[in-house]
Amino acid sequence: MSTDAAQSGETTQIEVTEIAAEQALDLLESEDLDPGVAGLRLFVQQGGCAGLSYGMRFDDEPESDDTVFTHHELRVFVDPASMNYIEGSVVDYETGLQGAGFHVDNPNVVSECGCGESFRT
Repeated sequence: MSTDAAQSGETTQIEVTEIAAEQALDLLESEDLDPGVAGLRLFVQQGGCAGLSYGMRFDDEPESDDTVFTHHELRVFVDPASMNYIEGSVVDYETGLQGAGFHVDNPNVVSECGCGESFRT
């Protein structure tokens, strides 16, 4: 069963900045996905030199056991296993000399690899 934590009054465990939500919603719409149903899946996978890495993709709808967060009209889907690693994180969109992209600020990280692509909790 999915829950919409941001709308049910529960403590929000994943946040999304306004600029990140705007960028993701633009991408969702360019993929012809309905932002009222579809959303950004944020997950953790094995890999990278530090052991774990973030993954993001668009899904048509949440899975039955996902937690669903809504920020700035963007729905974010997180599976239970990934939530253990990324609870309390903030998803942001950054621009700079090395390019632009989504960034996860995770308070649970104890070390990151040099390139910032993988982490350990």
